[in-house]
Amino acid sequence: MDEHSKHSPPPPGLGPGHETTDVNIWAVGKFGIALIVITVLSVGLLIGLFRYFQSREPEPVAVDPVKTFPTPQLLRSEPTDLEEFHDVEEKLLNEYAWVDAQKGIVRIPVNRAVDLLAKRGLPTRQQAPPAETVSIPTESGLGQPAQSEEPKEPKK
Repeated sequence: MDEHSKHSPPPPGLGPGHETTDVNIWAVGKFGIALIVITVLSVGLLIGLFRYFQSREPEPVAVDPVKTFPTPQLLRSEPTDLEEFHDVEEKLLNEYAWVDAQKGIVRIPVNRAVDLLAKRGLPTRQQAPPAETVSIPTESGLGQPAQSEEPKEPKK
């Protein structure tokens, strides 16, 4: 015989190299039956628990969501709401109205405001007089104020 056809002897105490007994069908069957019974029982208990919780829940009350929720709210009709928004914006931009009548503050149309601004110009600040002294920094400090020198006239 050649080397490949030889089998090594089984380890001592184990017998031949394959299983000699059958599977215990009754033990596997009992496990399967127990698994099915536990699953059905769990599902039944969960259904009972859900029904119990539903019976304790109060009946829903119809609520008007527009009155309940503060702004901003979701749009109910976007095109209509957008038209209303544009109408309000146009009114604010193109009509005269009182902002505060007691203080005499009015809102004027944008085109009129631009014309008035172009005619009158923007208010400006008064220019501060130029500083007479200039601080010149040095290597050892922030500097000493230097007197501005006026140009001297050349001698003739």
